[in-house]
Amino acid sequence: MLIGVPAEITAGETRVAITPETAKKLKAQGHTIRVQSGAGVAASVPDEAYIAVGAEITDAAGAYASDIVLKVRCPLDSEMAHARAGGVMVGMLNPFDAAGLQRLAAAQLTSFALEAAPRTSRAQSMDVLSSQANIAGYKAVMMAAEKYQRFFPMLMTAAGTVKAARVVILGVGVAGLQAIATAKRMGAVIEASDVRPSVKEQVESLGGKFIDVPYETDEEREAAVGVGGYAKPMPPSWLERQKAEVAKRVAQADVVITTALIPGRAAPVLVTEDMVKSMKPGSVIVDLAAPQGGNCPLTEPGKTVLKHGVTLIGETNVPALVAADASALYARNLLDFLKLIITKEGALNIDMADDIVAACLMTQAGEVRRK
Repeated sequence: MLIGVPAEITAGETRVAITPETAKKLKAQGHTIRVQSGAGVAASVPDEAYIAVGAEITDAAGAYASDIVLKVRCPLDSEMAHARAGGVMVGMLNPFDAAGLQRLAAAQLTSFALEAAPRTSRAQSMDVLSSQANIAGYKAVMMAAEKYQRFFPMLMTAAGTVKAARVVILGVGVAGLQAIATAKRMGAVIEASDVRPSVKEQVESLGGKFIDVPYETDEEREAAVGVGGYAKPMPPSWLERQKAEVAKRVAQADVVITTALIPGRAAPVLVTEDMVKSMKPGSVIVDLAAPQGGNCPLTEPGKTVLKHGVTLIGETNVPALVAADASALYARNLLDFLKLIITKEGALNIDMADDIVAACLMTQAGEVRRK
């Protein structure tokens, strides 16, 4: 099987879909690997590193001419000119981008979006959302620490004692949990909030304090359980009580990190403008929901801005800021998915009886197959 990896040309995208580690493993399985020249440079992988493990260096046309093309992001219009009709493409192709999927279908590509993989134990090794969110949670704390003009840990010095930073994390999924763990290692005092009661134990096990908002109705309890690992929209009554509790903590916080996202929907507002106004001058908000509008209405996606004395960071591709490790984890996700569509003999086999393959299939035979 000929496997190609083009360079990513989307603005700000520094990740690459294959690393020397995964290229070596695919080569050992008998596949031919073609990597576009310079594809890994931004992720600290020069062409020579691919050549050393037996990969071929080619141009964009050569990478796209492969049987299977591995991508990070859905190709842009300018890239589709290289697409080979009848080929297979695997990547983070955004299942909610109707126009992007239509482009793939029009190019007669069989495409798989790994974001659509079910949140099951069997699919964990292919869970690109989790692998990249883990990176984002770590980097969010690093960005906050850079902008926050004080120490994170408590320090006792001859000149006096410096208080530990107070960090509030809103949304305790993979990114939130990693943010808690990272901030704790840096010595911060942490509080966290989430609509799912099941995460309280996880927050406390990492050294954080859970902001508890009791449930008063069966409707609230049912919504809190969520579906498929994601929270469901909560009833207005509960949201108002949570808002009041969170507002108290945000006013006392030095750093707020928001991570609340539901795929395919606009990000919910968790930090209002009034909450921002209540924060101390010099405080920092890192809004990881910026790609979908942000959890704070003052966030400007793609920018870092100062409003009401508070720095708001709205980076829209945080994993790309840690390109080397983000690429390494992502490439392993892809490697495990390829095992489901390539037989041991090296032939393509799209088994629709496989729940992961069926969930990830986006386009085939000129049609958008996503339900």
